[in-house]
Amino acid sequence: MRIASQVGNTEKNSTAKSSYRLEELARLIDATVEGDPHCLISGFMTLQNAKLGQIAFLDNKHYLQYLPHTQASAVILRPEYLDYAPCNVLATANPYLAFAKIAALFEKRRAVTAGIHPTAIVGEQCTIHPSASIAAFCVLEANVCLQEGVVIGSGCSIGEGVRIGAHSRLAAKVTLYADTVIGERVLIHSGSVIGSDGFGLARDKEKWVKIPQLGKVDIGNDVEIGANVTIDRGAIEDTRIGDGVKLDNQIQIGHNVHIGSHTAIAGCTGIAGSTRIGKNCMIGGGVCINGHINITDNVMITGMSSVVHSIRTPGIYSSTLSAQPQREWQRNSARFRQLDKMARRLKAVE
Repeated sequence: MRIASQVGNTEKNSTAKSSYRLEELARLIDATVEGDPHCLISGFMTLQNAKLGQIAFLDNKHYLQYLPHTQASAVILRPEYLDYAPCNVLATANPYLAFAKIAALFEKRRAVTAGIHPTAIVGEQCTIHPSASIAAFCVLEANVCLQEGVVIGSGCSIGEGVRIGAHSRLAAKVTLYADTVIGERVLIHSGSVIGSDGFGLARDKEKWVKIPQLGKVDIGNDVEIGANVTIDRGAIEDTRIGDGVKLDNQIQIGHNVHIGSHTAIAGCTGIAGSTRIGKNCMIGGGVCINGHINITDNVMITGMSSVVHSIRTPGIYSSTLSAQPQREWQRNSARFRQLDKMARRLKAVE
């Protein structure tokens, strides 16, 4: 094992202050202060439950009803809602983005101590930066490389030849199969399995023959992978996740899939093998995507849709019906089953 030191400095909580003046927050998000610029803000809360000293935000007009009654010291909102606010305001064109930036100031991260826990098992010829942190009961097989500031949570399993880029974090009990490549500033949540075998089988009369999965998984920079996500290694080529991709919990990504940079995918989506998804796409929850198809850049697919064929034109795509009263649904379902007969009768009349 090549490592300069097993004990290093402690990474401090990124929150340096307990409160911020409104004018400081305005500079951070490029907003206009309406009210007292010296008002102190010590935390975030919803419009409905905010108290003195807290800031809230309004992005969805569905919550406008709560704005006149909020007890927050300040609210982030668009300029057109200024007249509804009973308190100080940070006016900006994108309140949701502003919320993300300010909330980061109040995020509490546990302190991380550089070094290797005594219960961790580290294989031969591993290269571990002295600032990296490996928690209890981790297993690193041979030839693993951890770069500067990498944090490995307790109980992680890291296969032979894995490479993890600088300042990436694995929460507890993440599994990385052999030869997986993780970029810089990647966050992987608990229970995710990266690099397991793809579902490759060849039919031999009445039995199945397993196809060896010879590729790996290559994950870019600034990717976030939610809890219990599974990403299969490639059968021949690698499975690739582009820079800035955001994956929600419980997503299945089949072998040889390529996902373009800055695409976001919501939970419980399944993507079959060898599909190519472009850049800057948004895919809703529970979407089923067929294998061996292409989805171009800047596509939005609404939740619970089924994508069977390639999508070659940017835009919004849907394929599901909203919930309706059961008796109404039963009638419509019965009529749907009669569509073929009705179409044939209409054609005969014509």
